[in-house]
Amino acid sequence: MRHITTHDMPATGLRSIGDTSWHTRGVCHGMDPEDADAVFFPLPRDYEAIAEAKELCGLCPVRRDCLNYALENVLKEGIWGGLTEVERRPWHDGLPQRLDYGRVIAFFNGRAVHLTEAERQVVIDHAYVRGWRPDRLAAALQISPKHARDLLRQAANKVFDRDRTLGVPRRKRNKKKGTQATPVTNWPASVKPDTKQPVSQPVKAASAHAPLGKAA
Repeated sequence: MRHITTHDMPATGLRSIGDTSWHTRGVCHGMDPEDADAVFFPLPRDYEAIAEAKELCGLCPVRRDCLNYALENVLKEGIWGGLTEVERRPWHDGLPQRLDYGRVIAFFNGRAVHLTEAERQVVIDHAYVRGWRPDRLAAALQISPKHARDLLRQAANKVFDRDRTLGVPRRKRNKKKGTQATPVTNWPASVKPDTKQPVSQPVKAASAHAPLGKAA
């Protein structure tokens, strides 16, 4: 925690894989190192210290970056992003399956964002749909052009299999150009839209004491 509170790199946008500039925007930035260690690394049953740390984290504008930093660097001790060690355990276990479209969008905006395997697969699929060439994908993912070519081929096969299984929807076109399709109405065949229909009168319920037979 000591290097977190003394970091002084300029703040930027969404954090990339090697970017720690978010540290300066944290509520804990500038705290005394010993105080920070006491607050954010309490004993498991020191509920008062845990509550104090969670209160500070609740005011922090970079709480999400702090949590992601702990998850991606496998930091399983202390309080990060407002979560204790026990509360972060499911997040550590499910990190490879995380799918954050905000990171995918940031990747296409040119940021070197840390991507999980699920997010990376979405990037590859969208790169194929956008018509990326292998050399462009290779430079973005920092892989070889041959590997990028294989990944784009796999994405193309997935799209082909999907369209073959589910079909490709096609727009209906009129046979004659310049003609418009007849609007569909809910009018019955025997009634025209401009024809006035008789207004039905509500039927009055017969009185319980009315005589049987014809009404008087």
